[in-house]
Amino acid sequence: MALLFRTHLRLAKTSIKENRTRSFLTCLGIAIGIASIILILSLTGSISRLISEEISDVGADLIVVRPSTNKDTVTNLVEELTSSADYSKSNLDVTDVASIAKIEDVDAVAPIAISSNTVTDDDNVVASATVLGTTADFININPLTLRYGAFITEKNKENSIVVGHLLSLLLFNTSNPVGRTLTFHGQRFIVVGVLEEVEDTINFNNVDFNNALIIDIDVLATLMSSIQIQQINVKVSATSALETVSGSIRETLTANHSGDTNFSVAYGDAITHPASSLLNIISGMLAIVAGVSLVVGGIGVMNIMLVSVAERTHEIGIRKAVGASSQNILMQFMLESLILSILGGLLGIVLGYIMAFFVSIITPFTPYISLEIIAITLSTSVVVGILFGTYPAIKAATKNPIDSLKHYR
Repeated sequence: MALLFRTHLRLAKTSIKENRTRSFLTCLGIAIGIASIILILSLTGSISRLISEEISDVGADLIVVRPSTNKDTVTNLVEELTSSADYSKSNLDVTDVASIAKIEDVDAVAPIAISSNTVTDDDNVVASATVLGTTADFININPLTLRYGAFITEKNKENSIVVGHLLSLLLFNTSNPVGRTLTFHGQRFIVVGVLEEVEDTINFNNVDFNNALIIDIDVLATLMSSIQIQQINVKVSATSALETVSGSIRETLTANHSGDTNFSVAYGDAITHPASSLLNIISGMLAIVAGVSLVVGGIGVMNIMLVSVAERTHEIGIRKAVGASSQNILMQFMLESLILSILGGLLGIVLGYIMAFFVSIITPFTPYISLEIIAITLSTSVVVGILFGTYPAIKAATKNPIDSLKHYR
């Protein structure tokens, strides 16, 4: 059996070498599909790792409350994640924040109310700055550090504001504008702090802190006719209290909203929603595109193998005449198909990670390399080789030896 396998391997190697250009183009078709899968898995793995690391930095004692429409289907989830009107349906308010703060084992509560408004100083204007309304506890719950100054407090919240690193440069042309004033909604505020630059803008708060302006939520409520709370971050006293506190939050909010449950309470890995859900949907769509590329590559393998069978009909006849069985012929051509697919898979892995590296240059996502991804892609190339190599191999194995001997190229 080992001798027979080596013979098949030698014949496949000879056939591929004799048709180098054709074989390379066939492998390239598989490689494009595999490279697409590698790129998708690498980027999604990188984003998932970023969010997971951020949650680890925050700590395992965090609970996140968000508005939710309890939609399950992909269509409704996409609508929930991408519709700008979705947050307007939020039934979370400052009363809920106060109620959660009273629950036993709750150490800190920080709501997040986001709006986009024009902010000005004496010389510069930022037309659509992200304004985040929250409380003084926000800095204690989230993995943020101050570059200059201090965070807003209960004592100075009436006219204090904290700005992100990039917003500071855009608005004041300096990285340290502490003590300077800006105008928001017709009211003057003093910059009391500047956030340290955040390298990873994707986070479970869905806020780009580099371009954000942070203000006390009560002050924001007095400036705007209505505010919507998109998220409430809750820090508990101990991880052992997570489940109990989560249950208490659900009961409290359900009572506050007269039985409505249009909210979600999450902790642990579940905090990554909705970012992870949207990521999974996008990855799924891209995977479909990559799958189409693989099918096209597989059809290319089938086409080349059929050509190879036609060209080697006389060889098949000779092999059968000297005692080769149909199974031997089948295995010979199946092995050749597998070799082409595996070579394409290996080339695709290299191309995929090269593309992931170049994408990482212009994005904050470093390539995510794992043996699991490599194993999945190689297994996929093997499956493609088997699926699209079976028909040509069967066609070669079922050829009549007498008719095959009469055939000449």
